[in-house]
Amino acid sequence: MHPTDRLIRWIVTLGVIAASSALWWPLPSHAARIKEVASVQGVRSNALVGYGLVMALDGTGDSSTGVPFVPQSMIALLQQNGVTVPQGTNLQLKNVAAVMVTAQLPPFARPGQTIDVTVSSMGNAKSLRGGTLISTPLRGADGQIYAIAQGSLLVGGAGAAAGGSKVQVNSLNAGRVPDGATVERSVPTPLVQGDSLQLDLNASDFATAREVERVINRRKGDGVAQAIDGRTVRVRVPASADERVAFMADIENLQLELAPPAAKIVLNGRTGSIVMNQAVTLAACAVAHGNLAVVISSTPVVSQPGAFARGRTVVSEQSDIQIHAQQGSVIEMAAGAKLADVVKALNSLGATPQDLLAILQAMKTAGALNAEIEVI
Repeated sequence: MHPTDRLIRWIVTLGVIAASSALWWPLPSHAARIKEVASVQGVRSNALVGYGLVMALDGTGDSSTGVPFVPQSMIALLQQNGVTVPQGTNLQLKNVAAVMVTAQLPPFARPGQTIDVTVSSMGNAKSLRGGTLISTPLRGADGQIYAIAQGSLLVGGAGAAAGGSKVQVNSLNAGRVPDGATVERSVPTPLVQGDSLQLDLNASDFATAREVERVINRRKGDGVAQAIDGRTVRVRVPASADERVAFMADIENLQLELAPPAAKIVLNGRTGSIVMNQAVTLAACAVAHGNLAVVISSTPVVSQPGAFARGRTVVSEQSDIQIHAQQGSVIEMAAGAKLADVVKALNSLGATPQDLLAILQAMKTAGALNAEIEVI
């Protein structure tokens, strides 16, 4: 046999072995890291809010008559800058708008760092496009000032109006200032306090809490982690700050073997959306589905009197009411242990998503649907 033919045969043989091994070799189980299912207690962002003024609007600001606090705010701002406004002056401001400024102060933020801010109109301003936010203190829940915001707004909307017609895309009364706030005060975190930290799970689950405890103790030693309940795991950490950072970096990336989630169906009554996870199963049941439609139509009827009669013309309405009952049949739905079987059974009903909202709730009441239903 020619050496080239022998080489080709070996390559084909190896390819067949590799392809067949995919049939019997077990697939890797789904794993998640600790940082994806839990967070350190106290290490979180903080909401900041402040009241400010946006200047340089092209006649699209708040009207002084509709928003009386805008002139008051303008007078106070001028007095802070050494300008005295005579009492009783009627300020007609069209280029100024009162706004609320909000931001999220991230954990470990230090003075001098910058964060993004969102600016939202409070009054009847038509647009904030092209405006500039004047220096605005941002306060936390404790009333302390944590940042100062100022800068030019970026508004994503667009609009035009002429001759009584108006076209608008997105909102013109809100915008953002990238890196528009400078942090002035930091928030202390529990990362360097005490001899232990707490990991808060994103969802309450005893199996996940036990798995987090097991993985940390296997890597760092017995007794380092202790599951307090289904949502909290206490972890002993080193004493020095640099060792704690390295310790948390290690345990955040530990892989977890998570148990399958609980069967759950989420129904949105406003949009008719239905979302279910792969753990949803269906028991054998029978479902009858039909629609009832009521149609009411009104036709104007004119009653005209004779030529020499002393009557008058009367307009009345003649109503016609029709009821259409769509024939409904009883459909037997077989038990399904997989999500694909459940979807196939529901599709066989031929019902709309709005109808499925009621059908799924009725199936849950009848005990044929093995899942928790949450309506949002």
